[in-house]
Amino acid sequence: MSFLSYLINGVSLGSVYAIIALGYTMVYGIAKMLNFAHGDVIMVGGYVVYIAMNTYGLGAIPSIIVSMIFCTVLGVVIEGVAYKPLRGASSSLAVLITAIGMSYFLQNAAQLIFGAETKAFSSVVSIPPLHLADGKLTITGEAIVTVAACIVIMAALMLFVNKTKPGRAMLAVSEDKDTARLMGVNVNATISLTFAIGAALAAIAGALLCSSYPSLTPTTGAMPGIKAFVAAVFGGIGSIPGAMLGGILLGIIENLVKAYISTQVADAIVFGVLIGVLLVKPTGIFGKKVHEKV
Repeated sequence: MSFLSYLINGVSLGSVYAIIALGYTMVYGIAKMLNFAHGDVIMVGGYVVYIAMNTYGLGAIPSIIVSMIFCTVLGVVIEGVAYKPLRGASSSLAVLITAIGMSYFLQNAAQLIFGAETKAFSSVVSIPPLHLADGKLTITGEAIVTVAACIVIMAALMLFVNKTKPGRAMLAVSEDKDTARLMGVNVNATISLTFAIGAALAAIAGALLCSSYPSLTPTTGAMPGIKAFVAAVFGGIGSIPGAMLGGILLGIIENLVKAYISTQVADAIVFGVLIGVLLVKPTGIFGKKVHEKV
């Protein structure tokens, strides 16, 4: 039963990575930008939920909605202020450096506003744990809600991208920005919408992550953000199903390594597995080869 318990916890953790990775993969797939500040939007979302619940006494669902609205606005502002001016930059290095700078800016701003001490986070999940096999196997309410949320979010995103006009505009921009613009697609609005959706997902991920691991600091989103990026690359960055599969596999691997090998080398093994996968399939599990004209 212990193996099954570790596996379930790994799927739960991986589902959080998957939700975060969806934001990464959408932004990269459409805007061709690596938004390394995405992990820190998770932290901001966690603080908004914390303040809404503990200072203003809001319930879990209203607090998450407020966090999603706040992070959506933040995502659009970050895109407009930090990334939009660099959209036509000749080097992608400028965008990468800006993303790293924005990440540190959010971390230090949070430290100035909320302090560096760890906050005790109250879970947004009120579902009681599920006891199976005469109590030998326990599935927490947080694990149930996290996995369910991941599945619903991925299905909703797939429907949105493939069945709605804004979603088809995203697909067009991801293929060729210039051609999409000539066909009447508002490229700037489409990219801003992508950042908004990714930031809203980060808010949900922040609430679920801090519910499963009930602590909150200005650096809470840093490592999960990096691992979610790894998950996106693992599954094939730009692919929504790939982000979900990559996140879940990464969570399972990390949890099993911590349980059976060592917590100290878990991160090293996780990144080592990524290197091994990319050596065999550089585009990731669901990634497609892109042929560039020269």
